[in-house]
Amino acid sequence: MMGRVLLTLALLALAGPAWAEMPATCRVAEPQIAHDFPLPRVMHALAAKRLDILVVGAGSSSLPGPTGAKNAFPARLQNALTEQLPGVDVSLTLNVKSGRTAEQMVKTLAPALQAAKPALMIWQTGTVDAMQSIDTDQFKAALDHGIAIAHSAGADVVLINAQYSPRTESMIALGTYAEIMRWVALQQEVPLFDRFSIMKLWADLGTFDLYSATKKLDIAESVHDCIGRLLAELVIEAAKPDEPHAEGGR
Repeated sequence: MMGRVLLTLALLALAGPAWAEMPATCRVAEPQIAHDFPLPRVMHALAAKRLDILVVGAGSSSLPGPTGAKNAFPARLQNALTEQLPGVDVSLTLNVKSGRTAEQMVKTLAPALQAAKPALMIWQTGTVDAMQSIDTDQFKAALDHGIAIAHSAGADVVLINAQYSPRTESMIALGTYAEIMRWVALQQEVPLFDRFSIMKLWADLGTFDLYSATKKLDIAESVHDCIGRLLAELVIEAAKPDEPHAEGGR
């Protein structure tokens, strides 16, 4: 317990002003957020004071119940971006449906992108493919194809891999598909929001009790809130212009 507290305090000390309103439970996962690749289309959208986002996903992009839509991570992402980007009109469109593989999602991308005209496509996938044991080469090909479609439509891409669940870890090879997504992100030079590793860290530290029954919506809502906030940080950081290097190393 003491080690967990010290870790949280250390992260609080390192956090910048943008993290001032971030709950400590979310901040524990901040070291897992990587923004190695830029989002140039998002950068131009922010300069124009309007950011349109298309979220493509399956069941883990949503929550059940009458308040599910406003508590799921896409809505939390929109709220966080609106708070942190004053003066920017943040619009979000959902293309979310349970039970879809990556290949099935790809079939919907062109019309969805044409309708939304987003600067950013956030693509959550991998869970259904793992559950159905989709051929890994087929899964990778679908990811490559989907990213190419989004780029051709003028949208940056952020990938989101599967949720981590200690209750199903031994039954579903989620980690295999998460690693494929990591490799595709590196090859395609697009940011990956590593939800799998973030949630595994939360489970290991006891930040959230992920062993709890899925009917405990309070835990699910808290997890989605943190995912939305952390994803907003990734988008903002990846959209920052590169700082020019001074001559002579000064």
